[in-house]
Amino acid sequence: MRMMIEIDLRNVLPGIHDDDMCVKRLVDLLHSRDGVALVSVEGRAGAGSSTISVEYDPQVISIQQVRELASSMGVALNERYGHLHFETDVPSNSRAHRLVESRLQEVEGVVEVRASASGGVTIEYDRSVVSEDEVSSAIIASGVKRTAPALKEEGKHEGHNHAASSSTNDKHSGWLGRNTELIFALACGTLLLLGFIIEKVGVASLSWVPATLYVAAYVFGAWFTLGEAIQNIKRKRFEIDTLMLVAAAGAAALGAWAEGALLLFLFSLGHALEHYAMGRARRAIEALAELAPETARVVRYGELVEVRVETLVPGDVVIVRANDRMPVDGFVVKGTSSVNQAPVTGESIPVDKRPVGNTEAARSRPDAVEMESKVFAGTINGSGALEVEVTRRSTESALARVVKMVSEAETRKSPTQRFTDKFERIFVPSVLVLAGLLLFAWVFIDEPFRDSFYRSMAVLVAASPCALAIATPSAVLAGIARAARGGVLIKGGAPLEELGMVRAIAFDKTGTLTEGRPRVTDVKVIGGASERELLDVAVAVESLSDHPLATAIVADGKSRLGTTSLPLVTDFANLAGKGVRATVLKQNAWIGKAEMFGVEGVPSLGDAAKKEIDELRQLGRTTMAVRLGDRDLGVIGLMDTPRPEAREALSRLRKLGIERMIMISGDHQLVAEAVASDVGVDEAQGGLMPEDKVTSIRELRSSERVAMVGDGVNDAPAMASASVGIAMGAASSDVALETADVALMSEDLRQVAFSVALSRRTRSVIRQNVYVSLGVVALLVPATIMGLGIGPAVAVHEGSTILVVVNALRLLRYKSSDL
Repeated sequence: MRMMIEIDLRNVLPGIHDDDMCVKRLVDLLHSRDGVALVSVEGRAGAGSSTISVEYDPQVISIQQVRELASSMGVALNERYGHLHFETDVPSNSRAHRLVESRLQEVEGVVEVRASASGGVTIEYDRSVVSEDEVSSAIIASGVKRTAPALKEEGKHEGHNHAASSSTNDKHSGWLGRNTELIFALACGTLLLLGFIIEKVGVASLSWVPATLYVAAYVFGAWFTLGEAIQNIKRKRFEIDTLMLVAAAGAAALGAWAEGALLLFLFSLGHALEHYAMGRARRAIEALAELAPETARVVRYGELVEVRVETLVPGDVVIVRANDRMPVDGFVVKGTSSVNQAPVTGESIPVDKRPVGNTEAARSRPDAVEMESKVFAGTINGSGALEVEVTRRSTESALARVVKMVSEAETRKSPTQRFTDKFERIFVPSVLVLAGLLLFAWVFIDEPFRDSFYRSMAVLVAASPCALAIATPSAVLAGIARAARGGVLIKGGAPLEELGMVRAIAFDKTGTLTEGRPRVTDVKVIGGASERELLDVAVAVESLSDHPLATAIVADGKSRLGTTSLPLVTDFANLAGKGVRATVLKQNAWIGKAEMFGVEGVPSLGDAAKKEIDELRQLGRTTMAVRLGDRDLGVIGLMDTPRPEAREALSRLRKLGIERMIMISGDHQLVAEAVASDVGVDEAQGGLMPEDKVTSIRELRSSERVAMVGDGVNDAPAMASASVGIAMGAASSDVALETADVALMSEDLRQVAFSVALSRRTRSVIRQNVYVSLGVVALLVPATIMGLGIGPAVAVHEGSTILVVVNALRLLRYKSSDL
């Protein structure tokens, strides 16, 4: 009998995505072992938080051996294969990035190269063949130039090292440098037009002028195309650049100089405009890196000095004047102001900031600082001056991580893009064969060779899949850039498309549908215990936990107790999804939900405690029972406030076509139903342990695509099991930013609706672009076979390329009001 085990991909191959070649290697290695029958990757394409399902024979290999095998193989793969990610100064068009891929693929030891249309490049290399320094040297030798990094990651990332940088492409060269190709294309068109006019006027003394102007038009029109064609020929690649030059040369040989010049003009103009348009999308991403100032005013040795931001370290105190941008991530220690966080979190309304209550606590646990005291690099201060203590280096700020992740996301292909790549690999050779056959049409039909040659060139031009090659990456790039500008990080084309197809969304309760700041509403003591005794134990133990309920018990408990010393706590242990255990006053103490008691060695609660719990749950309270030794001290009732924007956000999702919305919670069913009723969720599932949430999500996913919205910490396993995992409040949570497919930088639930709407619009644009691209090819190929000239074919062909890029760039102007 065979059995099945599922292993979290992140535990085996940390820091990579499941479209990485290392995942396929791991699957192949596991499948080759005795006793392993079937290995597959379950989850979201490219999401990086999927699972590996292994079907094995327990009589041959044990479950522990399977786990150890996967772990050891993952370590070996991590040690052998490295990754580099960087930005280049190549032109922002599909021809250029394919050329970059081909150049770098030739470097010995390089396994895979993925280049995005915006200039981002990801390289996987074999460390047993080549070192990272040697790869970097080979990159320089190949002629691919890295741009000067604005933000650079330091060190290694869990076995897969990344040299990440944000491009500042073309900034130094000005408008003229960025648009040289466009200027050459316009010069070609101007010369062509002048030659055509003089030729039509027919002045005998100027008969030599049109020919001269056409030749000059050839020079300007072919300048950039010729350079790329030569590079492709050197690498034995037959690209559209070569086709166009052959067709133009053929037109010249036939005496059709004007038609050849028109071909080069339209082709060069189309790619110049593509370069210009894609550059706009690229600069939209680069603009993120420019939000943070380069210098900061910092207090050192009692004096105010101005220093470079990259020199700041945690613990430094910076002075932020009114209307200045925040130079760092940190928390406010002095002053009050309103801060515009839109550049990072997408929030439209400025957020009031005040000093943190406990500086030492904030310093030791910066992620737990409330948003009212936390600030982010790149946000804009209001009218009040602030003193901010630095919590992260500039390279580790939320803004820096977003820029890095967006840059990496560009190189990850969407399902549609992978489909079009496969289609091209079959389609292009087929067209070349067809063109070759058409060269010999004169043998079978009564026409001169020049006509057969002309028709063959026209078919080659018409069938070139230029528009198809750029159709999907342009839309994905624009969609990711627009999302990032709105405070939403979408990690690649796969989750971008997947999110647009979901019809069901599951929400965690605490911190997602509710504010995650519960308050103590009831303290019920039992038997001979006093309220002070109960709170002493509860506050002392829960002060060692970072759970939202624990934070509420500590804050409100201290308020009720006043100034008093707390008992010593030792042997603290967190019982995931249930509660906590510790030793207090030399006795065992337990604090947690009722379901924790009476199982796994934890004593059962008495009837009095159970009665109090039932009554509080009827009122919609979350309950925490407190037990010390052999006594039940009592029950604490808490209530979390639903987010004010929750009902509006869910209403928007329904308008977008989300047919089913479910709340999953570890809280009691009655409490879950009360919150669900308040916010308008369709159904509530309460009393779920973390593993139960995973099971629930998988059941949903078996029948439909489902997204899971949580805080990225306790909800990570459930988010990994969903079609798309969405984490809220990622600006202040490292875990949320790393684990989710879609990270909402703010805690505004309406960003979920914005993300879904933008994803659906992006999918619509991708479909439109693919239909236009394929439709034009389907129209032009038979038309050129039937006699359509090269000039009209190129005009329609290049027009379709420009059309798909401009259509994709409309996403940059997408507004949340379009919902």
